[in-house]
Amino acid sequence: MANGGGTQQSGRILVVDDDPATRRMLASYFEEHDMPASAAAGRSELARQLQDEPSLVILDLRLGQDDGLDLLREIRSSSDVPVIITTGHRLDEIDRVVGLELGADDYVTKPFGLRELLARVRAVLRRHELGRLARAREPQRGGYKFGSWILERQNRRLLTTDGVEVTLTKGEYSLLVAFLEAPRRPLTREQLLQATRIHEDIFDRSIDVQVLRLRRKLETESSAPRVIQTERGIGYVFTLDVELF
Repeated sequence: MANGGGTQQSGRILVVDDDPATRRMLASYFEEHDMPASAAAGRSELARQLQDEPSLVILDLRLGQDDGLDLLREIRSSSDVPVIITTGHRLDEIDRVVGLELGADDYVTKPFGLRELLARVRAVLRRHELGRLARAREPQRGGYKFGSWILERQNRRLLTTDGVEVTLTKGEYSLLVAFLEAPRRPLTREQLLQATRIHEDIFDRSIDVQVLRLRRKLETESSAPRVIQTERGIGYVFTLDVELF
């Protein structure tokens, strides 16, 4: 098993699980399929191995003393590395939804087949690479100005005009960009689902949750929204004028 010594390994998969047998099994399986792999049991090992920039993280949400959702928040605060979360059983739907909203790229439920997991890893890596290539081809734009806000594209920062930064999850950022690309135009939940690339198994009401969280960050009074308004029977509309820079 590769242990992530100090040089980055192309395609390295980082398995985060508190069960030693699971860590060994998954790491060995990936290496059998020409994917270097390393493993971490919890927060401290994860933080150390993230410094070596793995290509993808498989993160168990049930980690004993460490909370997997908290670790996902920490990963997303500093990295866009693809993350696949694993949950213990099919009743953990809330954790799966929250995990996706926090920026996970996909999920699998235990027990899962190794071939299925490998297929999902390859699919996520493929989407991530296609996204990277698409961003590289995009015309370089600074970002968007709207109301008293500025969204910088290059480093995905949301700032007030006074320079105060407001943290966005990956899902919130994608949702906001979808609105900013179509101001004053009603967008359906399906359009917003596609724009934010939420896993297709997640029901469309998860968009409502993301809109609610985004409103809390943009609105003066989120219970009486003026920036993102509900279009009854359709979806949502972004009401402010948007200027590109």
